[in-house]
Amino acid sequence: MSRLSTLSHRQQGLLLTAGGAIIMAPDALLIKVANLPDAEILMWRGFLSGLGFLLIALMRYGRGTLAAYRRCGWTGIAVALLFSLTTCGFVLGNQYTKAGNVLMILASSPLIAAVLSWIILKEQLPRRTWLAILLCMAGVALIALDDAGAGSWLGNAFALMAATTLAINFTLCRTRPGVDMSPMLVFNGLIVGSTAGLFWLAGSEPSLPAASQLAVVILLCLIIVPCGVTLLQRGPLYLPSAEVGLLILLEVVLGTLLAWWILAEQPAPMAMVGGALVLGTLSAKGLYERRLEMRMRARLEATPSVTVDRSSTV
Repeated sequence: MSRLSTLSHRQQGLLLTAGGAIIMAPDALLIKVANLPDAEILMWRGFLSGLGFLLIALMRYGRGTLAAYRRCGWTGIAVALLFSLTTCGFVLGNQYTKAGNVLMILASSPLIAAVLSWIILKEQLPRRTWLAILLCMAGVALIALDDAGAGSWLGNAFALMAATTLAINFTLCRTRPGVDMSPMLVFNGLIVGSTAGLFWLAGSEPSLPAASQLAVVILLCLIIVPCGVTLLQRGPLYLPSAEVGLLILLEVVLGTLLAWWILAEQPAPMAMVGGALVLGTLSAKGLYERRLEMRMRARLEATPSVTVDRSSTV
């Protein structure tokens, strides 16, 4: 039995989603480091990530890969289209404004997901989740406050598109409980790569990136994005979409810290407070819910089993 299977349903969801968010933390930073034109970075991200998603699906399902795609149905096609918009919004947002702006706007996805889940799925979220969402959004706002005046309206609009489509994606996955939608991300890569490739070919003198840029693109698009997004896409199998979005805020904070470290940017004291607020909120929420889960499990184990006396004849 694998170690993952010994965890509770909720613990598996927390581990998968948090792991995906941590893996995806360098995403915005590496997009900046690659420093490629819009169409070119989207083309490489689409095709390479699509290849990575396909390899992961083949490793996980083997001969049952086609059956895994059939189970996704029309919902899976919608998920692929939505994630294509999320990819375009995130990448183009980072091209036209600072990473802090994009990450701050992306942080609104759990609130959007919570509202959608409440309206569409009738999911009742506990007050602690709503409070955690508000505190985390406040923390991320503090992180990017010094960037707020630097972003263009176009970059912010792309980031908002990414946050909205990501929230709809996770909510849509919750309508098919038990069905893993991550294999459909292969089609997301094909859609993004093909569309961007046409614009790249139509541009003036298309050429291959430099060796250093290509190395960054391969690391990001073939390894980091497929592994991280596959874990994130499985999150709604275990957790409400709002909580999946909440854990993605780990990517926001860690990604910003990486940008500060790698790019030698000096974080403002207010930004440090914001990062501490997000990490502290997520840690406190996780510890509190772990404590509740242990109490509930102890009560179940303490409840005596009821036996029926079948010795007497009615």
